[in-house]
Amino acid sequence: MTDPRKLNVLLEMRPALEGYAGIPQEVRLLFRGLDRIPGIEVAGLLQMSGRSLARGTSMVEKPGLFGRRLTPDERFKRYSNVVISTGKPLKEPARVRFVAYLRQRLTILNLILRQFVGADRIALSRFKSAAFEDFTWRTLFAKTLPPADFQALAGRDHLICRIPWRALHQVGFGSLTYRRRARYPQLLTRGQDVMIGQTPYPGRVSPGTSLVIRYHDAIPLFMPHTIPDQALHQAQHYHALKANVHSGAWFSCVSETTRADLLRAFPDAEPRAVTIHNMVSHSYFTEEGGKPARIGDIIRSRLNDQSGWLPGFGSAADKTRFYSRHLPGKETQPNYLLMVSTIEPRKNHLRLISAWERLRSETDPTLKLVIVGTLGWANEDIRDQLAPWLERGEAFLLHKVPSDDLRRLYAHAAATICPSYGEGFDYSGAEAMASGGVVVASDIPVHREIYDDGALYFDPYSTAGLVAQLNRLLYSTEAQDVRQRLAHAGRAVAGRYTPENILPRWEAFLRRVADSD
Repeated sequence: MTDPRKLNVLLEMRPALEGYAGIPQEVRLLFRGLDRIPGIEVAGLLQMSGRSLARGTSMVEKPGLFGRRLTPDERFKRYSNVVISTGKPLKEPARVRFVAYLRQRLTILNLILRQFVGADRIALSRFKSAAFEDFTWRTLFAKTLPPADFQALAGRDHLICRIPWRALHQVGFGSLTYRRRARYPQLLTRGQDVMIGQTPYPGRVSPGTSLVIRYHDAIPLFMPHTIPDQALHQAQHYHALKANVHSGAWFSCVSETTRADLLRAFPDAEPRAVTIHNMVSHSYFTEEGGKPARIGDIIRSRLNDQSGWLPGFGSAADKTRFYSRHLPGKETQPNYLLMVSTIEPRKNHLRLISAWERLRSETDPTLKLVIVGTLGWANEDIRDQLAPWLERGEAFLLHKVPSDDLRRLYAHAAATICPSYGEGFDYSGAEAMASGGVVVASDIPVHREIYDDGALYFDPYSTAGLVAQLNRLLYSTEAQDVRQRLAHAGRAVAGRYTPENILPRWEAFLRRVADSD
C-alpha cells in the first residue's frame, strides 16, 4: 500500500491575531494539531479584520519576462513591513487616516466592478518566518500555547491576504444591489488542497482547492439579540454562510448542536457537514500534589485594571493593603466560584451573580466570586451588579490569564459555573474538568452534549435552580460524594477532547474533502 499523498492545508489565522480564548484558542490548537499529522503541510492565512496588511513576496518562484528576483535584503524588508502592518497602529493624522479609508473604499469598488467580467480575484503573497520567529510565535501562538511549542510552530510559513476580512464582506454586500445571493472575491489559492475558514468566510477559492468552514455556532442567526452590531454582524454571518453553502463548501461543526442549527437553516448542506469537536489544550491537566497554588497571588496579578470596574486607589500601597485584607495568604486558598467567559449578555453573568449573592446571604458569607474574561458588549447591567462587590473585595475581575494560572484557578475553585443561554462548544467546562475541577452548567443542548455526566445542570432562566445545585454540590450532606463523582466523570469527559482523540477525525475528514474535489 502506498502512503497517502501529502495535503497542503491553508488555515485562516485571523482570530489568533486578535484574541485569547474561544475561537482564537481553537485556531491555535488546530494549527498545532494539523502540524503534527504526517502527510499534512499546514500554512496560516494572515489577514486582519479591518486593516490592510503589507505585501509579502510573490507566490511565483520564477519572475516573469519583466520581473526580477528580490535580493535577500529586499525580501527581508518586505517581511518586516508585514510585521509592522499587523501591529497596533500609531495615532496618525486625520489626513493619513482619510487616505487609508479612501484607498480601501476604492479597493472594494474595484472588486465589485471586476465581478461583471469575472476578474474579482485576489492574489496572495508569502510570509516566510525564518528570521521572524519571535514575531510569529508571540503574535499568533504565545497568548495561549506553552513555550514548549515554540520550536515546532514559530518557523512555519504563512500566506497573506492583504485585503481586510471586513472589506471582503463589503464586496459581498455591494453585489446584492444586482444579485439575489452575495458574490465574494476569489482568493488565488492554487497549490492548496484545502482552505479552512473560521466562521462563514467572505471569499471563494481557486479550482482545485476545497473550502472547509469551521462552523462554531449559529448565534448570529438564531440569537441575534445577544450579539454586537446586530444588523451588521447578522448580515455578515448570513450572507457569507449562504454563499459558502451554495459554493459547495464543507462544514466542520464544533458540536452536533451547531450542526443541527446549520442544517435547520440550510438542509442542503447535510452531505457536506460533519461534527468534529474542539480540542482541549494540553495545558489543562490534573496536577497531583505539589506546592500550594497561591490562588491569591494569581488573582492579584491578573486583575483587569483597564476595565474601569475596579475600585480606585490613592496609591499602589493602598491597593496592596486592600487585596491583602480580602485575599488569603500564600498558604491558604480562597473559597470561590469561577466563571470564564467574555462579559456579554448571552453568557448569563447576571444569573450567576444573583445566585452567588443569595448563597453568601443565606449560607456562606466567605464565598467569593472570580470572573475571568475580556469586556464584551452590552454589559452595563453586569457592571452595575458586579461593581459594588469588586469595591468590597468580595468579587474579582481578571483578564489575560495564562493557561498555567487558569488551570490552577479551575482546579481550586469550589465550582466552575457555565451559565450561558447558548453556545457552540463552551471550552471553560471542559478545561475545568481536565484540570480536576467540578462544573455546574446551564441545561442547554450543547452542554448536555459536550459535558455529558461530568456536570450538574440547572435552568439558565432560574436563579433558584442554580442556587439549589450549588447547595447540593457545596453544602449538602451528599456534597463530598457528588464532588467525587463529578470529578471522576469530568476527567473521562475531558479525555474525549484530547488531540489524540480529535486529530484522527480531522485527518480522515480532510482526506475525504480533498479526494472529493
